Amino acid sequence: MAARNKMMTNEVKAFVVRALASFDTPSQVAEAVRQEYGVTITPQTVQAYDPTKYAGRNLAPKWQALFEKARKSFLEDASDIPIANRSARLRMLQRMAAKAETMGNMNMASRLLEQAAKEMGNAFTNKVDLTSSDGSMTPKGLGDFYGRPSAPQGGE
Repeated sequence: MAARNKMMTNEVKAFVVRALASFDTPSQVAEAVRQEYGVTITPQTVQAYDPTKYAGRNLAPKWQALFEKARKSFLEDASDIPIANRSARLRMLQRMAAKAETMGNMNMASRLLEQAAKEMGNAFTNKVDLTSSDGSMTPKGLGDFYGRPSAPQGGE
């Protein structure tokens, strides 16, 4: 393991820490390091750079601080993840639907079109409209609560 760590420059170590902070698995990180830097490391070596794991309990404070900063940034900002953006998802669905159509896979193209329609209709958001029919935040009856007009109260 000492020979492997000598090949791990600070740049590689920072890459490993940031990847782990972004919830990549040790196997994924080891493969990414091999592809990016030409350095072969084991998933067990990678795990030693994750302070949330037992193997990383003795990680140097410098790398722990980087991990915490990267984890916080990852959790708070999804803007650098293209699929988190509706426009990016729609572009991807467009490309997939066009490819499915040219391949003659109409069933898949149809499902992708349905997915795009749901995406445009906010089917995949947690938005809930809590206003009542008169615009206030107080439902006038159970009908407003369930999105239907209320029946008049008291026989009016």
